[in-house]
Order: sequence, then structure tokens, then C-alpha cells
Amino acid sequence: MKQKQQQIADVQIRAGQQMTLTIRSLGINGEGIGYFKKKIVFVDGALPGEVVHAEVTDVKEKYATARLVKVVEKSPNRVEPPCPVYAECGGCSLQHMDYQAQLASKQELVREALVKYAKLSDPPVAPTIGMDNPWGYRNKAQFQVGVQNGSIVTGLYKAGSHQLVDLEGCLVQHKATNEIVEKAKDVMHRLGIPIYNERTRKGVIRTIVARVAFATNETQLTIVTATPELPKQKELIMELRYQLPSLVSIVQNINAQKTSLIFGETTKELWGRPSIAEQLGDLSFDLSARAFFQLNPEQTKKLYDEVKKAASLSGGELVYDLYCGTGTIALWLAPYAKEVRGIEIIPEAVADARVNAEKNGMKNVSFHTGRAEVLMPKWVKQGVKPDVVVVDPPRTGLDAALIDALLEVQPKKIVYVSCNPSTLGKDVGRLVKGYWVESVQPVDMFPHTAHVECTVLLKLRGASD
Repeated sequence: MKQKQQQIADVQIRAGQQMTLTIRSLGINGEGIGYFKKKIVFVDGALPGEVVHAEVTDVKEKYATARLVKVVEKSPNRVEPPCPVYAECGGCSLQHMDYQAQLASKQELVREALVKYAKLSDPPVAPTIGMDNPWGYRNKAQFQVGVQNGSIVTGLYKAGSHQLVDLEGCLVQHKATNEIVEKAKDVMHRLGIPIYNERTRKGVIRTIVARVAFATNETQLTIVTATPELPKQKELIMELRYQLPSLVSIVQNINAQKTSLIFGETTKELWGRPSIAEQLGDLSFDLSARAFFQLNPEQTKKLYDEVKKAASLSGGELVYDLYCGTGTIALWLAPYAKEVRGIEIIPEAVADARVNAEKNGMKNVSFHTGRAEVLMPKWVKQGVKPDVVVVDPPRTGLDAALIDALLEVQPKKIVYVSCNPSTLGKDVGRLVKGYWVESVQPVDMFPHTAHVECTVLLKLRGASD
């Protein structure tokens, strides 16, 4: 083993070197993975099965990255990206891949992570649940504002730069959010409202955030400014209301700090209601400017239904929802359980979860601020042991102390909702000391990107259903 590691370390690759590679698989960020004398080389834009010419851009101890120069042998799954700024934007990474192939690659990504990190020989990974129409699915646009050649542009920064890529008519955004951004941009230009300049730190408008409720078609515009004052505020509001009759909420958020964070701490209502009304299945939500809500409502329902299916509740169970956020999964499961308790470390999210529970008349749900690895064992010592635990952690995965607590508490079922196959694999690798993996269901929440979410059902070893 040491000799093999030494051989890999001895492979000499230098920046600027050109090489021909066969791409074996896709990486976690959508890049093609090839091997040069057994050393991993990541190539953006390359697809599995392709033979490519690539130029090395960076060399690390265990891998190298390379720029795609030419596709020598093309994959049958390669398609022409429909977005005109696909190569510059970076918001999507897989538009050059046929959608059905995207779904298959995401299934394989999850499978490989469970084999590599959890040491499962044949993990039961089902085909990825996709969308009939994988376009126009995002319910929120959060675009930076800048000036190029005397015109206002809105979009995202090109990777590794401060060059703003104009995303007019973004194909993965709902048409309503695109319309709000374009109309707001045009009105601000006509009124001459100053755009914020990151370098000089002068100007007013920093970011435009447009949100649409899929169920009600209500829309909201949030204008993030660098100053408390919004020049020509009255004219701006009147013109926006005229141009965008679906708007029910216009708010201003103030962020005067030199930061990459979008929002500041202060939000002011400029016109209309402070929130828009949205529904997810039978649940109703009021979405304020900074409230968290899943970006793809259609796929969110499918994901939550998979959580419900994995939990397989009969009505008598106590369920703990850990990393519960604003409580959507807890509320989704509540009609089928005896009691659901949500735990979340962010107080504002817990406050939102309680409002959501009250709004939906859920009496058997409670939400608690704190660390799950502390509260869960404490409740168990008080005789309140969960039958099912749902975990929906951030990309970093579960806290090590929480994994230890789960192995100690031993709920009959753990339903793990993951947004990162690598950390999922590592966490499952520790949980299989006391659990076995019953099912794994990937769900494509963000078509044309490398992101994949999935639900994993783990059952306690030796426990009866």
C-alpha cells in the first residue's frame, strides 16, 4: 500500500502540461474525472466516456485540475447548452449533459460515496427522481447589480472574479422572477438611481431579490441597498407597481457592510404586505424577505414524500426532526405521527417554525432551540425516547457528537436527508455500527447542476418493525 501511495506521489505533473485523458466519472462538482498515471485529474466540462485533450491549471499533492482544450471522442450524452452565458455564469455545471444522463450520474455519485466512505459493497440506491420539465424551477432570484458600458446588469459573478455575468432570462429561474428583475433594472435605470460600486463603496443598489409563490403566483421584490435612504423611492414604487401587477410585497434591506453576505440586519417594508403566501402540499406558509424556503417547490414535495415513505408512520410514533430549520419536514410528518419535536440551533428559524405550526393548526408539533446532541439525550433520560429520528444537516454533515448520541439513544429508524453525498457516506459509515441501510432515494432538486439530495432509511440492527 505504501509503495502504491509513493508511486502516485512521484507522478510528475506541472501546470501548463497538456495531456490526453479518458474521463471515467463525474465529480461532486460536475467535473469530469480522469487519471494520468494513476493520479486524479479533474476536468471541467468533460463527460464520462469521453477522450479529451486537457491543459493542467493547478497541481495538488493528490490531484490536479485541468482546462478542457478539445473533446477528441464525444459522449453520446453531450448536448448543446441552451443558455448563451453557460460557460461564463457557473450557476449551472451540467447543461452540456443530457438530462436523463444527469439523473443517472447523480444516482452513481450517491452510490460511489456510500461504497467509498461507508464501505457498503452494494448500497440500495434507487434511480434519481427527476422533473418532467427541468427548467424554470427556481422560485427565487438573488442577483447582484452592477454597471457595464453605462447599462445596469444583474446576475452572478464569474467564478474566481469580480466580473458580473448578466443573467437576463435565466433558464432555470421561474419566468416571474426573471420579469421582476428585468423590470426593476429598467425602472432603476430610467430613474437614475445610483448602483453600488464594490471598489469605491459608493452608490445605493447592491442586490435585487425576486421571489414567486408557485401555488398563489404572488410575488415579492426585495431591494438590498448600501444606504438607509433609497433615492426616488416614491417614483420607484409607483412604477414597479404599474409594471408588475403580481407584486404584493416590496421591501428594502439595508446592508452597509463590506461583505459578501447578501442581507443586512435591517429590513423595511416599502409597500404592500411584509410577506407572500405559499403552499406546499396541504401546508401554508408566509414568506418574508429573509425567510428560508426550498428553491424548487415541485421537487421539495417529492423529497418530503420520500421522507414520509421512509419514516412509514402509523400514527403512534414520537418523531424527532433534527436540524429542523423552519419546520417544513416536521409539519409534513405531523399528521401521521403522535408527536413531532424539532430541534434547531438558529433561534430565528425556530421562531419561524413555531409560526408555521400555528398557521397550519398543528397541535402535536413543538420546536426547540439548541443542539440536538444535547437535547435528545436529555429528553431520553426523562423517558421521552423517539421511535423515528429525521436528520437534515447542512453540507458539512452530522456533528460527530450527534452520531454518538444517535448510536446511544438507538431510535428504531433514522431517516437521513442529505445534500452532500460525501458527508452522507462518511456519516453512514459511522452509523452502520448500529444500523443497516434499508433504502437510498436520490432526488434531483437542482437540475443542470451537480447537486443531488437524497433520503436514506437506516434501521436499528436487531429491532423488529
